[in-house]
Amino acid sequence: MISRDGDRFQLSGRLTIDAVTALYNSGLPPDGESMLVVDLGKVEAVDSAAVSLLLSWLRRAQRDRVSLCFANVPDNLMSLARMYGVAELIPLCQEVSKQS
Repeated sequence: MISRDGDRFQLSGRLTIDAVTALYNSGLPPDGESMLVVDLGKVEAVDSAAVSLLLSWLRRAQRDRVSLCFANVPDNLMSLARMYGVAELIPLCQEVSKQS
């Protein structure tokens, strides 16, 4: 459901009420990084609990003085965030393509 590679967290599977509690409790430990990326590209399903999770992680990151952004956010998750009036609070990563 969640894996880490340096400063990048990869979420996969369902990001619904059933899974969110465990993810919330595990948090996103910064391990000394000042910037964290949460990649949602492999998330299969979301509900309103996913919006709450992103906002809670963002709140924790701000408290810990860590920059946090979200990559590959599913359209349906952003749609929920817009419906709740919080889409502008979710920082989206500006992905930079790597040139060889």
